[in-house]
Amino acid sequence: MWHWTWVGVAAIIALASPAKAALTAQQALGKSLFFDATLSHSGNQSCGSCHSPASAFTDPDKTHATSKGDNPTLFGNRNAPSAMYMAYSPDFHFDPVEGLYVGGQFGDGRAATLEAQAKGPFLNPVEMGNASRADVVARLQSGANAAAFMTVYGTNVFDDVDVAYNNLAGAIAEYERSSELSPFTSKYDYSLKGQARLSWQEMRGLAAFNDPMKGNCAACHISTPGDDGSLPLFTDFTYDNIGSPKNWHSDFLSLDFQYNPDGAAFLDYGLGGVVGDDSLYGAFKVTTLRNIALTAPYGHNGWFTSLDQVVDFYATRDSKPVCVDPTVTATEAVTLGCWPAAEFDATKNADELGNLPLSKRDKADIVAFLNTLSDGYVPSSNVPEPASWAMMIAGFGMVGGVVGWRRRRNPQAI
Repeated sequence: MWHWTWVGVAAIIALASPAKAALTAQQALGKSLFFDATLSHSGNQSCGSCHSPASAFTDPDKTHATSKGDNPTLFGNRNAPSAMYMAYSPDFHFDPVEGLYVGGQFGDGRAATLEAQAKGPFLNPVEMGNASRADVVARLQSGANAAAFMTVYGTNVFDDVDVAYNNLAGAIAEYERSSELSPFTSKYDYSLKGQARLSWQEMRGLAAFNDPMKGNCAACHISTPGDDGSLPLFTDFTYDNIGSPKNWHSDFLSLDFQYNPDGAAFLDYGLGGVVGDDSLYGAFKVTTLRNIALTAPYGHNGWFTSLDQVVDFYATRDSKPVCVDPTVTATEAVTLGCWPAAEFDATKNADELGNLPLSKRDKADIVAFLNTLSDGYVPSSNVPEPASWAMMIAGFGMVGGVVGWRRRRNPQAI
């Protein structure tokens, strides 16, 4: 059991966000490559097309549940996650103590590291559409970044396709590890340093977020600083099936057989498909909630379009009736007062969500708190009032019973 002391509170107040460091030569190269559309088959798409800084490194086009590819008639099967703070995800592994899979990249953990993840989109037929590593390297060698690439990796770097391709992914991964993608500049970060004051609604939301008897969100989305003083990442990088419905309106379902051989019958098995465990079908990596207000749509398939919908779903998934029409949108479901059945109902998490004692005000308060997690906040010179600090400390205290055990569960129970 964790117990907050005034010493611990003082440590929190003393926390400082990491300074924004200048990019190294490798990171600067990686940034140029991240935004280089000439590395795609038709020259229409870069990594930054689906991970734009203007949208917290997610897809700026919010008109589709999933992202269009280099060929704008093709769409992926998943909602593009934010690339921000993914440098903190540990290498993919199974934790025998916790009994859970942890870390990795992509929603299903199929890439163990940032470098492995960076190699994927270039060759994905519905993303950047290149036929081979050699094609990608040839585009790089004839492009604007070739000279800088040779400066960083040597004049002979293009002699071996695999070496060049690995270095391409390595440079992008190093950029993703830079402070540009992990700035820690949200209002909540500044509040931890005593340089910003959460509103009463935001503090109520923090308390409900942390309270094991209310939202219990912090069981998976850790809101407290680490034992080493590190700022919270709002994820434990584990995997969960939250019971999301199938998105019948996903553009991916109507793609030709070449790209989606299952057609409308397509099912996304998530982690379970990667590790070959049907008890984990529909489980996806717990997303960081940092910048969550900027990264709609939500869910692995983009079915949810607002934070209000997501919070209400967590609270009422099992208490509302099942929608008669499984193809309804999230907006229609809210209007009808129902939720469609889960894509993988038998493996959904029924222990930590689905029937939460959250009032209408609690849910609105949690959404207000989530809005404090967006980077780019400019603090004023005002110091939080003592009453505000007392409320915040109470909010931290709510999570004490959760932090000690986090999510130690047998994965069979998911």
